[in-house]
Amino acid sequence: MTSVAIFGSSVLTRRDDRPRVERDRWVLVEGNRIAAITPDRPAADETYDRPGRLVLPGLLNLHNHCFSEAIARSHTEDGRGRKGGKSIVYTVLLPLSKTALAILSPQERLAAARLGILQLLKGGATTVMEPFRNGLPEMFEAAEEMGLRFYGAPYLFSTADAKAGPDGRVTYRGDDGEADLAAWNALHARWEGRGQGRIRLAMSPHATDTCGPDLLRACAARARELGVPITTHLAQSDDEVATIRARHDGRSPAEYLDWLGLLAPDLLAAHCIASSDDDLRLMAARGAAVLNCPRVFARAGRTAAFSRFAAHGLRTVVGTDGYNMDLLGELNAASLISKVAAGRAEVAESAALVDAVTGQAAAAIRRPDLGVIAPGATADLTVVDMLHPHLQPLHDPLRALIALANRADIAQVMVDGRILVDEGRYRGGDEERIVREGAAAIERIWNLPEARAAFEEA
Repeated sequence: MTSVAIFGSSVLTRRDDRPRVERDRWVLVEGNRIAAITPDRPAADETYDRPGRLVLPGLLNLHNHCFSEAIARSHTEDGRGRKGGKSIVYTVLLPLSKTALAILSPQERLAAARLGILQLLKGGATTVMEPFRNGLPEMFEAAEEMGLRFYGAPYLFSTADAKAGPDGRVTYRGDDGEADLAAWNALHARWEGRGQGRIRLAMSPHATDTCGPDLLRACAARARELGVPITTHLAQSDDEVATIRARHDGRSPAEYLDWLGLLAPDLLAAHCIASSDDDLRLMAARGAAVLNCPRVFARAGRTAAFSRFAAHGLRTVVGTDGYNMDLLGELNAASLISKVAAGRAEVAESAALVDAVTGQAAAAIRRPDLGVIAPGATADLTVVDMLHPHLQPLHDPLRALIALANRADIAQVMVDGRILVDEGRYRGGDEERIVREGAAAIERIWNLPEARAAFEEA
């Protein structure tokens, strides 16, 4: 059993179920567990005594899309790809990811997956929940190989051929639910518990407008039989809300899921930006969690305010969705967008935002061993170098983290007691090669005629 000691000028612990910063403490790790937090230097096989470090519980990013984010990267800014001013989900992301899986070899898909995992680790994430098309099992392979704690969430669709026309209007075709559930079960049988338990699955019916009642009920029943989280996209656009109201007797997407029995403490609902206040009150009453990803909507000119969800008593966690995989940047955006939306500086305060990617996120997936630095907890840690000029002088490390820090300040990332990133560099492979091969795979997609058409200006 290897032991590791890391010194923190500041260490984020918990007391009375609230985050608490302790000064000048050592975190001792033995094997894959935290053994002690102590003011005295402990004996250990590896010792890291570096000044100015903020030691955090490993950060949890519970909503991210490695593959589709890379496909859209630098193409869909400034309104490009938004046919009829609508969302890029059905004009770019879903159609091109489906085509990409058909043209890329398994090795190319693995290269793209490695590129995404590298970004996540270097950005400080230790646990990631990743929804993706079920034809991309290489996401599991890359996560296992590179050491990330990973909740893979292969999509299930009642209609996997939802596409938007030139006017942005979405048409829905096909009936894939039974096949997709069979594919999910096969992936669960192969991957659940791999990597010494780091690799897990979540049940991921894609969205309320692409999943019918039979599939959603079947997904919920299977997930609860296995004890896995359920995640879906909910009210991510006004058009989705209109579609569900037209199909299901005037119900909102939240009411639709409640009618089917999915609105419950095991549901992680992404975005919810088109939810009414009544919807949010219903979700809070049922104990569901919101996955808030503010930057992907901000770039389209729409507000997704962390403070709005939190004010309704909802467990609100922060993920990166399809924007840059920079969790510290997302927390900064969650803070600023909330303050602008509320017109008040005191909303979305720093400690609450840090809790949203540590303790609250761990609770949302029923993992009390994660998201906390305490004896007996799983040894996932994110260490930030707070000595950079933009972080000095330093008074409050959590406020500085949210307001001033960025992904380049991540110094170390530990998962399961193993240091994967040290001094900002990934230890487990050749970063330059991972980037080069991943980029080449994505550029093959960009060269397709349908990709060039999808990226045209609206």
